[in-house]
This record gives sequence, C-alpha cells and structure tokens, in this order.
Amino acid sequence: MLSLFLGHLGFGQHNAKPNILLIISDDLNTKIGPYMNVDQYTPNLDRLAGEGIRFSRAFSQFPLCGPSRASLMSGLYPESNGVVSNNDQPGSYRKGTPALANHPSMVGFFRERGYFTARVSKIYHMGVPGGIERGEPGGDEPDSWDYAYNVMGPETMSQGSMELLSPKNKHYGSNFAQMVLADSLAGTQTDYLAASQAIAILENRAGKIPEGATNMQRIKRDEPFFLAVGFVRPHVPFIAPQSSFARHRPEDVTLPTYVVGDNVPAQALTRQNEKVWGMDELQQKKTVAAYMASVRFMDQQVGRLLDALDRLNLKEKTIVIFMSDHGYNLGEHGSWSKTSLWEGTVAAPLIISVPGEDFEGARGSTYSGITELIDLYPTLVDLGGFAGQQPGILQGQSLAAILQGMRPEKQKDHAYSITVGGGATVRTSEWRYTRWGEEAEGTNEELYHHVTDPEEHVNLVDKPEMQQEVAALRRIFEAVRTDARSGPKHLL
Repeated sequence: MLSLFLGHLGFGQHNAKPNILLIISDDLNTKIGPYMNVDQYTPNLDRLAGEGIRFSRAFSQFPLCGPSRASLMSGLYPESNGVVSNNDQPGSYRKGTPALANHPSMVGFFRERGYFTARVSKIYHMGVPGGIERGEPGGDEPDSWDYAYNVMGPETMSQGSMELLSPKNKHYGSNFAQMVLADSLAGTQTDYLAASQAIAILENRAGKIPEGATNMQRIKRDEPFFLAVGFVRPHVPFIAPQSSFARHRPEDVTLPTYVVGDNVPAQALTRQNEKVWGMDELQQKKTVAAYMASVRFMDQQVGRLLDALDRLNLKEKTIVIFMSDHGYNLGEHGSWSKTSLWEGTVAAPLIISVPGEDFEGARGSTYSGITELIDLYPTLVDLGGFAGQQPGILQGQSLAAILQGMRPEKQKDHAYSITVGGGATVRTSEWRYTRWGEEAEGTNEELYHHVTDPEEHVNLVDKPEMQQEVAALRRIFEAVRTDARSGPKHLL
C-alpha cells in the first residue's frame, strides 16, 4: 500500500526526515511561466517546475487571503473551520468545536513531531498595506512556530511616487496603484527583506554546531525544519524596481476580450471595472504591466531562496512548495482583483519539488487532475514519513503518489470553493457549476463547459439541451457542499 511505501522513502542518508520550504505568493494567478510558457518572465519558478511537478488544476477554497490561508493551513474547508472573512482569526474555529480543540495547523503538526518551525512574513492573513508597515503579525497562529519574523516593510511609504490607477477606488489595499523604485532601493522592499531573513534561517540551520555548545544552543539544531516564507507581491500596491517595470510596458499589454451574457447573475459581476475602479484603457494596461513587474520581482526572491538551498547543500534534503493563496482577475469578464468565482480567481499555482530517487520519474511533469489547496496538508504528512498519523478530520487528499509518478488510489473528481456574498462553485474536469445563494433558482446559477469554453464566456444553465447536465451538477454540488459544511462534526 502507498502508506507503507511512503514510510521508506529516501530523502538522504539514513532516510532522514526531509526539510520543508513552503513559499506562498499573494494574489498570484496562473499566468506565469510554468503555466503559460512565457519565456524569461518567471525563470526561477520555471526552474522549480523543472525540478518538481506543476499542478495545472489546483483550486483555492476561497478567493480571499484570510479564508484561503486558514483553509490550507488547517486542511479544512472554510465552512468547516469557520474562517470566512479576513477579520476571522484562524484559531477561532477551535472554540465551541471539541473535535477541533486540539487540531494542529499543518505546520503545528510538524512542530509537535520535533521539527524546527519558522514563519517569515505573511503566511496567515496580514494587512498589506495597513499592518505590515508596523510589523504586525496579522491573523497568525503562534502555536505553529518556534520562531516568527514579521517584516516591517515600507510599502506605500517607500521612496517613490505612487500613481493611482483606479479613479473610483482610492483606498490603498484594495485599489490599483503603482510605484516604480530605483533599483538601488530593491533591498528595502518587503519581499527582499523576507527572502534575506529566510536565507539567514537557512544559514543557521545548515551551520555546524560549535564544539562546547550548550544543550540550549543545540535545541532542535539537529532536527529538520519547516520554513514558511510569505511574499506579498503581487498584492496591491504594485511596487517594484525600475528594472522589473522596464520589461513590462503598458503599450505591449493586450487586454483580454470577453463576452458576458444577459443570463450571468449580477453577483458574479460585482468586481467589474466600471462598478469599482473606473479605469480607462491606459490605466488598465498600466495595471496589468505593474502586476507583471511585481511578479517578476517576487520571482527574483524565489530565486534567491533556491540559490541558498543549493549553496548550503540543503537541496537534496528539502521539499520545496511554491503556491499562491488564490488567483486574480486582470480584466477577464471585465472583472478585476479577487473574490469572484471565475476560473482566473479560483485557480492557483501549485508547484511541488521533492528530493530523492523515488521522485525522479515525475520531475518536470504536469498533473492535470483536479487538486485543492487543502490537499497540501495530508500530502506533507505522507512525505514527511508520518503516513497513518494525519488528523482524521482533514478534508484534503494526499498527492504523494502523484509526486512519485503513480496514479492515486482515488482520483479527485471535483474541487469546491466559496466566496463572499453567498457564492459557491464546483469544478470538475469538464464543467464549472456555480450558485449564488442557498437554493437553485436558475437565475442565480452558472454552468460552463470547459472543454469548449475554457474562458467561461457562455452560461449554459438555461439551455434546454443542458438540463440533464444541470441536474447532475446540482446533485454533485449539494453533496459536496454538505460534506464541506459537516466538517469534523462526524467525530463528535
């Protein structure tokens, strides 16, 4: 069986436990090199994808920072852990739910088993901007970490001129604005500072323990580490050095074409440009270009971490995960930012690289099956050699077999996501079914056929010839939503 085989995977000498480096980008969609074959846009992510597996259909459980991060870190759907807004505290789901009272976060699970665990910058929700400038911890779970470092990034107070790009929305943190910095100031930025601190931690873990060190100095130095690093770009405002902006000119941007039918529910269109941002064509192109510049700068920081693993001889001992909390719309359906349930906001990049000969055959490959971000928790439990010890309430499914190039015992056939305003969606390999509200009313539903309409332009829900499919998707939706809401109650 897979669980028995995983217990004998080789990650180095004496089957030592692997280190884990988790890198989470903020508001990053899948329009990056490993997913779009865009040459030299994200060379470091391309490099990581070549060393691991790219999951091309990985879906966030909530296209908003706080709920998504609490979901993937707890291994539970948002409706199970109760974190459904940026204001909810991750640990609040334990209150009043005995089955969750002692449920560790994904990182906390490894800390309980002797790992040295460290957080650098944004892993749970954190105000960007609006909190990170003060070095606030945000909605953290302190019990997860042996060490936590909050970057005090300048963000909107950086030494540059901020240009507002969204005339209707002037609130920094949700509007669109860009700031082009001198290259000499790159080292002042939040993500550069985060990468530097993470590298310092890697240096510390790789260094030799001096002779005569006290027991206190030796604590957990011989143990593997779980290092979680949060990069805030490309979250707004779009701040990056001039050299990053130089590669992405507004005049070279092609805005997406789209079709929005009369039968698309109004709730799905709340983030359209004319309703929220009021950008003209040039401002829209500047927004896309600035987003891409921010992605390029973030990718450079990923490269610094990967280089450090190589230099410190940690690469062959370390599992590396790169992911985002959710996707991001940049004009698709006339919509921008997040919280919608279109493919562009729910789909998220997920790349996993695992060292060892057992994973050689799958390197550089793509897995196109349905995957959810809550699958990461049970996956790392298995890869860490703790198969059979995972909390019974986890709602995800391990991807360990896929990372070995094997077919999973049970292939996932749907992903489930919810959002603000009572929207929920189910994505299968062929269809996306979305409902706004509790009951199916026809006018509050969407149905898209991804084989013939991957951009989700034509809502088929009211087509007479589609009613058999609509009925089938409704049944799947109801069953999935019931399971997601039941959560750990079956253990009570």
